Order: sequence, then C-alpha cells, then structure tokens
Amino acid sequence: MAVLSDKELLSLIKNPTSREQGFRELIELYQRKVYALIRKMVIIHEDADDLTQITFIKAFKNIERFQGNSSLFTWLYRIATNESLNFLAKKKKRFFLNINDHEELMKGHIDSSPLVDGEVIEKKLQKALLTLPDKQRLVFNLKYFEDLSYEEMSKITDTSVGSLKASYHHAVKKIENELRSE
Repeated sequence: MAVLSDKELLSLIKNPTSREQGFRELIELYQRKVYALIRKMVIIHEDADDLTQITFIKAFKNIERFQGNSSLFTWLYRIATNESLNFLAKKKKRFFLNINDHEELMKGHIDSSPLVDGEVIEKKLQKALLTLPDKQRLVFNLKYFEDLSYEEMSKITDTSVGSLKASYHHAVKKIENELRSE
C-alpha cells in the first residue's frame, strides 16, 4: 500500500465520508514513531501507550485547526511532546517526588522492565538521559534518536534553533559526564 501525502490524508480526513479511513491511515503511518518518542520520555510502556492514544484523540478533535504551516508529522510530534512534558510535570507534582526520587524510580524501571530492551550500554545511556531536565531530554531524543533537524525541532517545541543547539550541547556534555562517572 502506498504512503499517502499530507495533502491526501487531509483530504480524506476533511471529507465526512472518508474521515474515519483518513484517521486510520494517519494512525497507521505515525503511531509507532509517536509511541517511540513518548516512550523515550516517560519510560513506562503503559503511560506511553496512554499518551499515544491521547495524542491521536487530540489530533482527531483538533484537525480543523491544523493550518498546514508544518507537516502532519511535525504537528503530531508537537502534540506528543506537549503531552509528555505535561504528564511528567503532573506526575512529579502528584506524587510529591523530588527530582532525584523520580529519577531513581525511572532508573529502576529501565532495569526491571522486560519491555526496555538493549545492551548494557543502551541501558546506561537511558539512565544517563534521566538525569537531564525533561525539556533537555526531549531535545536530545529528537536530535539523537529521531535525527530531526534543528528547524524541525524548532517547529515541534516552539523553541529557537539557537536555544535548541545550546540545549543539545549541554545535554551531550551532561550525558558524557554521567557515563564517565559510572
């Protein structure tokens, strides 16, 4: 099956008779990428699964607001990153966790979860990422794992390219220091 362009997807979605088919196509096209992005942020599969569903529900409810100034991919990633950052902020407040306790909880999940696979070095990297502030971790994930350009990241995060470059640089330095100290 051929991959539909944004224009074709939007045409399907905006037509009442093909709206559901259009959204199924949209979900099929982007669900794995959205889930992977969210999972790198929230670590726990069930939370990532819930947030992925919320992302697509919000996209469904707000598709009429989509202006076409960016790609659907960028728009979905923006929803997903906002949902992830909001979720993490609420979780920390709800459980009155200080940043170190939350970090230790997530590190423990990386070690014990059968859904977090990878070699020892990958697990060390994931743990090092947890030492970063959420927004900085997001920037690192978008650049390092998703291989997005700073311009794409700027549209997703609504942050200047210069700030993103600085944030990524600081994240890399912190991760290097964390990995050296282990």
